[in-house]
Amino acid sequence: MNPLVDVAALHARLAEDRRTVLLDVRWALGDPHGYRHYLQGHLPGAVFVDLATELAAPAVPARGRHPLPAPGDFQESARRWGINDGDTVVAYDDSGNMAAARAWWMLRNAGVEEVYLLDGGLGAWRAAGLPVESGSVVPEEGNVSLAEGNMPVIDAAAAAALPEQGLLLDARAGERYRGEVEPVDPRAGHIPGAVSAPTPDNLDGSGLFLQPDMLRRRFGSLGVREGVPVAVYCGSGVTAAHEVAALELAGFRAALYPGSFSEWSNNRELPVATGEEPGRPGGLPGGNSAAGEGSVAL
Repeated sequence: MNPLVDVAALHARLAEDRRTVLLDVRWALGDPHGYRHYLQGHLPGAVFVDLATELAAPAVPARGRHPLPAPGDFQESARRWGINDGDTVVAYDDSGNMAAARAWWMLRNAGVEEVYLLDGGLGAWRAAGLPVESGSVVPEEGNVSLAEGNMPVIDAAAAAALPEQGLLLDARAGERYRGEVEPVDPRAGHIPGAVSAPTPDNLDGSGLFLQPDMLRRRFGSLGVREGVPVAVYCGSGVTAAHEVAALELAGFRAALYPGSFSEWSNNRELPVATGEEPGRPGGLPGGNSAAGEGSVAL
């Protein structure tokens, strides 16, 4: 399924007054003012989604900085956004869909079939000369019924084991993967065996997703192949959802590690690798794998 809708198609859909719920997921690491940005200008009719409180449960070290919320809590949020069963939902942001992809993934996981990312987000909408509106939109409460388990996920144990039999992609910036900097999590580096695959490389210079054939070549160069299990993590499970969408666009189904490195690095018994190379896969305590050259068990 194509996870994207372009500006022209969305504009035509709205002009035809076809039922569409627009979600504005303005959020970026280090910028807590998403709602303020939303109030200053958003797609007409778009509802603001607070990633920190509606797309995540409170942070706890054992589950990471943005744990997935309880299914019942997420259903309440989705209804508050005005989503009804059978609706088409389009999510966007102003940062290349790095945040909006979290809403896309969670709604897909919860069983919403017609949910898309607006390719290029707010920037592409504005570049097309289309109008925005200011202020807040409060829709009538919806009746959507959500479930869970419709998208593949892995936990820490599976993340530790995957490099031995498949491919684990690290969607963070290269300098965080290498362990040169770590602005938010307790340890620097990456899960041993993981391959660096920075999320911004899924986009072109204008913030649009690369074409499927280009994405297929990108992921192929990283080792993604038909029949090879692949999973993605990032810092807290947010931008990794963007990589899952890019992989789907390229024709590959990938699992998400929701706890990601913020969960992993909080467990001092788990090994962390540094440097350019993946390092040897490291197992959970009591397993057969250990931190090897290029890795450090802290």
